Amino acid sequence: MKEINNILQTVRKESPILYGVVVFHFILALASVLGWIFDDRMLMGINVWVKPLKFTISGGLYVLTSGFLITLYPFSRRKKNIVNNIVSWTLAAEICIIVFQAARGVQSHYNQSSLFDGILFGLMGILISIIVFVMVFFIIETIRLRLNTPRHVQWAILLGWLVVFFGSWVGGQMIGQMAHNVGVPDGGEGLPLLNWSTIAGDLRIAHFFGLHGIQIIPLFAVVLTNRLKASSVAKSILVILFGLLYASWIAFTFYQAKQGMPLVRV
Repeated sequence: MKEINNILQTVRKESPILYGVVVFHFILALASVLGWIFDDRMLMGINVWVKPLKFTISGGLYVLTSGFLITLYPFSRRKKNIVNNIVSWTLAAEICIIVFQAARGVQSHYNQSSLFDGILFGLMGILISIIVFVMVFFIIETIRLRLNTPRHVQWAILLGWLVVFFGSWVGGQMIGQMAHNVGVPDGGEGLPLLNWSTIAGDLRIAHFFGLHGIQIIPLFAVVLTNRLKASSVAKSILVILFGLLYASWIAFTFYQAKQGMPLVRV
């Protein structure tokens, strides 16, 4: 809990605007919970507010993570502000579209049922492309620079950004086929809340684990720092092995989905 509070206070101090966008995401998450409780409209087999709930939480965590990690880079204040503003406002616009479409009771992704819906979906694609370019920027800078953190944590951050980039590529695969399921139409039977298909392949699984690699791999490195008494080289090797195992798991879920097989068959 102390570590979480430290992250929040650091982000709030370094970038009040980015911190405000994080809070905005979690306010929308709370609104989505209330919508789920009081609004019984269904879309693609689930309540219309389930998707914005998942995206607001995931997006809020991503903005918070990006805002904290950038404090470890030896960037100028101006450069940090530019990157933070790009990430903040781009994802804020993205989540607003998702929540807006949910309130209308229609799909936000893959929706080309009208000119208006098609424009919104196209705009979402542009916004996410901007975020992907920022990911590439972070990958290059993590390789090029020495971060204000132990070497094994820097390895974890680099692997995290690489995994997130791959997760975004999986998202591009879904856009390419205009669906997330493989083998059946979207909207069939799925796991509770996550709604990952239990009868066919689902690319959202690899996408999910990919996008959260930037939290999971560095978190592993930090836990390693606190609990393991070993040399920096040994810690770096363990972090790299964990990152490769995590990436292998994502590759496996992607391959499994492309074969039309569910992660869990119920």
